[in-house]
Amino acid sequence: MPSLLIIAHGSRRAASNDEVRALADAVRAQPGQTYDHVEAAFLELAEPGIPDGLAALAEKGVTEIVAFPYFLAAGTHVAQDIPDAIAEFGARYPQVGVRLTPHLGASIALPTAILDISGLDAAG
Repeated sequence: MPSLLIIAHGSRRAASNDEVRALADAVRAQPGQTYDHVEAAFLELAEPGIPDGLAALAEKGVTEIVAFPYFLAAGTHVAQDIPDAIAEFGARYPQVGVRLTPHLGASIALPTAILDISGLDAAG
């Protein structure tokens, strides 16, 4: 089974990075989730960085990783920096496949989630 790497920007504020780690924990604990491992990594300002996060999964024997950019918009980090980091990893670990998903902001589920969180539903 694949493993999931949630990729966030990273922050100088430790509590923000801890929120991302807590999200990975919450995803890992979801009933019926099918990933072997669910981990978090950061583009910058926090550890582990993307290369280290990917490598840590590879060192656990993972051969398939789903990389999920936890970003709202497709700026340079989503369009270039994350794919570049994954490509560099692929050159070092050709035995590990990495599938890059669309970023969070591209999810068709996001509008409904916003309405749910804001206390409004589509009917009201």
